[in-house]
Amino acid sequence: MGVGIGRRRRNIGVALLAGALLVGATACGGGSDSDASGSSDGKAQSSSGAQSKPDAKPSPSKPAAPPMLLDTITPRGGTVGVAQPISVVFSDSVAQSARADVEKHLKVTTSKSVTGAWHWFSDKRVDFRPENYWPSGTKVKIDADMTGVKNGNGRVGVHAYTHDFTIGDDVEAKVSVPGHTMTITKNGTTVRTLPIDAGSPQWPSWDGTMAVIDKAKEVHMTSCSVGISCTKGAKDYYDETLPWDVHLTNSGTYIHYSDGDPYPGHSYGSHGCVHLSMADAKWFFNYVKPGDPVTITGSPRGKAPGDNGYADYNVSWSDWLKDSGAGATATTVA
Repeated sequence: MGVGIGRRRRNIGVALLAGALLVGATACGGGSDSDASGSSDGKAQSSSGAQSKPDAKPSPSKPAAPPMLLDTITPRGGTVGVAQPISVVFSDSVAQSARADVEKHLKVTTSKSVTGAWHWFSDKRVDFRPENYWPSGTKVKIDADMTGVKNGNGRVGVHAYTHDFTIGDDVEAKVSVPGHTMTITKNGTTVRTLPIDAGSPQWPSWDGTMAVIDKAKEVHMTSCSVGISCTKGAKDYYDETLPWDVHLTNSGTYIHYSDGDPYPGHSYGSHGCVHLSMADAKWFFNYVKPGDPVTITGSPRGKAPGDNGYADYNVSWSDWLKDSGAGATATTVA
C-alpha cells in the first residue's frame, strides 16, 4: 500500500504573542496566551486621619487601541535554503490601505544587494522573496518594527521583532514523476540521482517548486485526516508512523520512506507524497535543510498554491507584485 499525505500541519514558525516566543504547533495534513497584568482600583490611601475628604475620581481617559501582534515570523534563524521566504503572519487582519506602510516597517537588510518584494497571500500573511532564489552565502536580517504602526482596522503595533539567518549552499531536488527519479544538485553540480515513486493518477502529487518546511525523523500519517478514507480495511485506508520525513506542503506532502513501497522507482505508489528507499530517505533527510527547493514535474495535479507551505516560487514575479503594497525594492545592504 502506498502511504502518502499525512495529518495536517499548521504554520511553522515562532509564535510571537505580546512579546512571548512560542514554538508553533504542528500536525501533518492533506488538505492563547493571556497576559497577566496588575490593576489598581484608582483610590489613594489617606494619611491625614479622619478629617480627610474622599479622593477625587480620576478623569476618564480614552482607552488605548488594541495591539497589532504577530503570530509567526519564519525563518527563526540559522542556515536555510535559497528558496526560503520570509513569512510574517499577523494575529489580526491588515487592511489593504495599510499594507504599503506595514511593508515599509518590515525592513530587510542583507550582506549583498537583493531585489525582492512582499506579497500578501491573505489579510494576515505576507511573504518576502527575491525575484529569483537568494544568492548563497547571503546574510539576512528582518527587522519588523511594528511599534506605532496601524493595521487599518483599529489596531496599532506595540512590539519590534528581529530575526537573523543565513542562506546556505544552493541545494536543489528535481523530481520527475514519469521518470521515477529525483536528482539532487549542490551549487549546480549533480550529487545523486535517486529512484522514487510519486502520487498515483487517482491521488497525484503537487507539481511545482516547494521549499522544505521542516523535517522529522517520524511522522504519524493517516488517510482519515486528509479526507481519503476513514474506513479501516478500505483500499486507500492507512494509519502508519513512517521515518525520514521531509515536509513540503501544509496539505501534507512529504518525501519519505514507505514500508508499503520499499523499493521505489517503477510505479505510482503514493497518495501524493514522494517515496524513497529506506537508505535513500535517510540520506536525503540528512542532506537537505529548510528552504531548499524541491521541484516536481510531470504530475497532472498542477502547481501547489504559493501559500501551501512555502511554495512562493510557484507565483510568477508579475503576479507576485500585483499583491505587493510597496512593490519591488532593493534590500538595505549592511
